[in-house]
Amino acid sequence: MNATWRDYLVTKNVVIHDGSVTNFGQPAAERAALKGGTVVCDLSHWGLIEFTGEDAEGFLQGQLSCDVRQGNPQQALYGGYCSPKGRLLTTFLLWRSGESFFMQLPAVLRESIQKRLGMFVLRSRVKLADASDALIRIGIAGPDAAAAVQETVGRMPSGRLAVADTGGATVIRLGDQRFELVSPPGHAGSLWDALAERATPAGAAAWDWHEIREGIPVVLPSTQDQFVPQMANLELVGGVSFQKGCYPGQEIVARTHYLGRLKRRMYLAHLESDAPPAPGDELYAPDTPGQAVGTVVRAAPAPEGGFDLLAVAQMSSAAAGNLSWKEPGGPVLRLLPPPYPL
Repeated sequence: MNATWRDYLVTKNVVIHDGSVTNFGQPAAERAALKGGTVVCDLSHWGLIEFTGEDAEGFLQGQLSCDVRQGNPQQALYGGYCSPKGRLLTTFLLWRSGESFFMQLPAVLRESIQKRLGMFVLRSRVKLADASDALIRIGIAGPDAAAAVQETVGRMPSGRLAVADTGGATVIRLGDQRFELVSPPGHAGSLWDALAERATPAGAAAWDWHEIREGIPVVLPSTQDQFVPQMANLELVGGVSFQKGCYPGQEIVARTHYLGRLKRRMYLAHLESDAPPAPGDELYAPDTPGQAVGTVVRAAPAPEGGFDLLAVAQMSSAAAGNLSWKEPGGPVLRLLPPPYPL
């Protein structure tokens, strides 16, 4: 986390653990704000890789699952980076600002993914740099988010994943009620203050909960190299192009798509539990005794109690509606209506 930004957040009664904001001193109020309220969140738990150079676009096009050439300074993209086996090593949000491309991914994966991508630069005229502390990212989500952004920066991206450069900040419209603002550290404090007039400051889990409810997949160390993109519904959020050229794992991803061999999907679910589910936790079902049929992808505390989560599971077991957490006969997941057609 940027040291200047950390010092600023400390003045707001922040609690920080391992570079991620846990809360702002009132965790119960923050959780309650998710019930129809608007929250503003620091996004330092996400890392940022900057790609520069005249070959940056072509390099990324040959490495990532999304069609980078469809992106432009007015349009961000979700995408994935796969192993040669077609399994996701990370998911990300990608946008362009000026001559640079920025890849936002879990901070815990930033270093390893940057190093791996750097191995394939070879003679390409492209440079990779850690931009995690160079740019502050602020998220705002909820019914007052659009009005707060409009009042704060004076411009509003018009569509999903649309990007607007306001001079002092880049604004990415992630949904109807969810926005990300990207700013240099010197301007971030004034942005936060303005947004916080209409939103409750909240920890990283509040932002994660909004993403979970929108069905946005995230790959973490415990789930790396486990899912082809379609298992994590990445193509349903625009993160996979089946018309672009080759990239690592592309043949397997395409074969899964065109031959219809997908047996697992990602589902939105609720779990009543005092203990938090963790990415990588296994799921079980009566139709396959003793054998795991799914994996927790990500989870966050739900405003009504318990946890909401995304989990990849066998489609047949999910259809039966009796997935249990961590062990056969364990707490049962309640599947929720999906945020998009499966």
